[in-house]
Amino acid sequence: MVTRKQFRGCIQRGKEESPEFQQACRMAEAAAEELVKEGALLTASLYRHGNMCFLYEEVLAGEVKPENYLKALEPFLESWPEEDGNTVWAPMYAIYWHSVPGDSGSWEKNRAGKKHRVGRIAFLYPEKLFSYTYWHHAIVEEGLLLGDQYQFISLHENILFSYFEEPRQMVNIKNRQEPSRTIDGWMAADPESHFDRKKAGGDNFLIIESLLSVGKGDHLC
Repeated sequence: MVTRKQFRGCIQRGKEESPEFQQACRMAEAAAEELVKEGALLTASLYRHGNMCFLYEEVLAGEVKPENYLKALEPFLESWPEEDGNTVWAPMYAIYWHSVPGDSGSWEKNRAGKKHRVGRIAFLYPEKLFSYTYWHHAIVEEGLLLGDQYQFISLHENILFSYFEEPRQMVNIKNRQEPSRTIDGWMAADPESHFDRKKAGGDNFLIIESLLSVGKGDHLC
């Protein structure tokens, strides 16, 4: 069974571009590759915008946590206050996807070789946060809208982190060709009014820098 999660981290100011942080990223990538080879992790990708960083992971076995393979980055990260204590990796809340992974074999069949893994972020106006969440949850519940099989969007504060892969593999949750009716409600809610495009450089979603990216398919090329 494949479990998908996303996390947000905060790099200490002034250390984002340091050689020491770049070296720590390489060490973390090597540690992630080892877990992929061991069969515990299917893929992991870490992205950065300013001093914010965002992690997408697919876990295969056991209780793999970010700290199991991103230990080298911890000295460079701020600590988040959470209900169970402080953490450097704040869990994000999953709100949108087009496919539910089952076993790793069926999940991986459309990943021929190394695909391009993309991370994006968007900033929601606070007063529009619940509208965005409501409509995207409704689209997932309906399960008819086509989108990338590997797309996954999560929320932390008013920031969305979107992960997808190219070339895109278009699917839907219900696995049947039927028009989505819920998307009409989202379009009527004026999607453009939800996004603070000034913070995202003029777009709804901003593609951000990849710090590390590993996956099982990388070893099949």
